[in-house]
Amino acid sequence: MQQNIMREITPLTQNDCFMLFSRVKKEFSFPLHCHEEFELNLILNAPGAKRIVGDHVEVIEDQELVLIGSNLNHAWFTHQCVSEEIQELTIQFHKDLLDEKFLRRNQLSFIQKMLENAQRGILFSREATTQIRERILGLEHKVGFDSVLELLSILHDLSTSRNMRVLSDSSFTAERPQANSRRIEKVFEYLNTYYSRPITLAEVAKIANMPEVSFSRFIKKRTGTTFIDSLNEIRLGHASRMLIDTTHSVAEVAYKCGFNNISNFNRIFKKRKKCTPKEFRLSFSGTRLFI
Repeated sequence: MQQNIMREITPLTQNDCFMLFSRVKKEFSFPLHCHEEFELNLILNAPGAKRIVGDHVEVIEDQELVLIGSNLNHAWFTHQCVSEEIQELTIQFHKDLLDEKFLRRNQLSFIQKMLENAQRGILFSREATTQIRERILGLEHKVGFDSVLELLSILHDLSTSRNMRVLSDSSFTAERPQANSRRIEKVFEYLNTYYSRPITLAEVAKIANMPEVSFSRFIKKRTGTTFIDSLNEIRLGHASRMLIDTTHSVAEVAYKCGFNNISNFNRIFKKRKKCTPKEFRLSFSGTRLFI
């Protein structure tokens, strides 16, 4: 497959706090891309369009609000959208707009967590989008310090909103679960190293220096998923990357990523990604270029 992702150099300078783009159009034409800056994207009146964030592919509804982290691949495509007036408002801001020391203050803990999760892409709930959309649309009418304060206020309110959804798999974006445990870190390092071969609960429990039953409870409590689900997520992340970056057949990808049964791979992939491996690959075909 031709690799065809575009690395965008945005017009945002180091002297700017953020940049806002607002436009009405009939179709999405910008290719799959990434950039250093964070991006908050509000899309209105585009039901049936397709969104790609990292390794996540989804057909969107009539409105949505998505926060994209630094260097995370993303794009919207017209797909089945027939709207003549798609409204898109994009806000791009530097990843160090709020530096680490500032974010560690108690009052900013929710924003800090949101920005961490944005490295995998965040879809905000319909309720949150409806509540915040007029303030986002109104940003283009503010100037100077007032606009900066309003953006920070919007980010804070979004960070405390309910039912936001993280989109891309952690292994695709090279992010590991933030479980605050050295044992969990060692386990995920091991899984990311040896995902291509059979891995048993017993051997991973030894890595954590725990009995199998205790480890099963431990990983579920720390990550919110079972050992098998965690392993499958890592394997699917690597499989997603391989489907995009190589010309290996779906069967080859499955076996190289530790799935010994192609039917099982297809079933797990479709359940997690809402599409088959072949459909997933076609979503990226001809849209990716590394520079």
